[in-house]
Amino acid sequence: MASIRLDHVTKVYPGGAVALDGVDLTVRDGELLVLVGPSGCGKSTVLRIIAGIEDASGGSVEVDGAVLDGLPPKMRDVAMVFQNYALYPHMTVGENVDFALRLRHVPAAERSSRVDEIAGLLEIVELLQRKPKALSGGQRQRVAMGRALVRNPRILLMDEPLSNLDAKLRVTMRAELRRLHERFRTTTVYVTHDQVEAMTLGDRIAVLHEGRIQQIGPPHELYHRPANLFVARFIGSPAMNVAPARLVGEPASLVLGDGARWPVPADWSVDQAAGRDVCLGLRPDALTWPAPAGWPRLAVTVAASEFLGSVQHVLFRAPGSDLSDDPAAFWTARVSAARDAAPGTELTFGVDVSQLHLFDGASGTALLPARDSTATATATAEKVAA
Repeated sequence: MASIRLDHVTKVYPGGAVALDGVDLTVRDGELLVLVGPSGCGKSTVLRIIAGIEDASGGSVEVDGAVLDGLPPKMRDVAMVFQNYALYPHMTVGENVDFALRLRHVPAAERSSRVDEIAGLLEIVELLQRKPKALSGGQRQRVAMGRALVRNPRILLMDEPLSNLDAKLRVTMRAELRRLHERFRTTTVYVTHDQVEAMTLGDRIAVLHEGRIQQIGPPHELYHRPANLFVARFIGSPAMNVAPARLVGEPASLVLGDGARWPVPADWSVDQAAGRDVCLGLRPDALTWPAPAGWPRLAVTVAASEFLGSVQHVLFRAPGSDLSDDPAAFWTARVSAARDAAPGTELTFGVDVSQLHLFDGASGTALLPARDSTATATATAEKVAA
């Protein structure tokens, strides 16, 4: 195992396109760190620079304090699992898994023992004599994992390895990847654009946007205490509801675009922020129907509803939004599926202002701390169960 450190790494392609803009990142020994962000944000470029497939334009990469800059990939003891699996089609599964060991001249008896061990862990023993074309997508992914793990690398890099699998298999493979990491504790950097994958897999998550890291932390921290508006809207499914507002004092409250006035939590210090244009954020779980007594109320007309079994997602126009079909003009609430929320239904939600997030209207930077994550999670679970 090993620790990885990226020190102000930049990558500029010919023509001036900036892929990475001063990335500082530390991956701890034995950690599974997930790089998440939209397509084109620089996630895969980080992996390729760590692996030595690409050279950085500036900055340095260190593993256990040793600088890797200029070192060829084969000298870095890094294994990589690709999105398209990259298996050798003319080899059997066993030969694919065994290939890296043969390149390192590992004795035959040891190779056979290690292949059998990995095949058993990944439940691919019965596939060892097949060719890749005879395998399903999930089986190919297991073989690709086996080929990477069999040589016990210091670092494992994974570039959207589950993106070609169907939804049900992705859930299964997420659990399998987590189990394997607990078993091997190989320092792992995992790239995905799927924030659900990031939340369920990562010890920590690094959110990238336009080549810059926006926030790094455990999943619960990014969910409950996002550093800025981009992280707040990217992390969480459904996404955080946001709307412009103005923060006023005496008494401290938020004035929304439709004129509604919501009180802010009593423990917020808003003296310096009063009179500022802000953006408020609310998770879908912060809207309760029917509205509890004493809570601010939000009257809406249901635009659409999504049945998900025990819960349903109710979509409606955001307070003060225009009449466009822009997705940003709609909010989502998560409510019990036992309640009737057909399109066209008029509902009144209660707003849990203790779960409000507030962001600067110009920069998007978080202004005030979010609520305690444990208390919020407990309240949410109780509400959904109601």
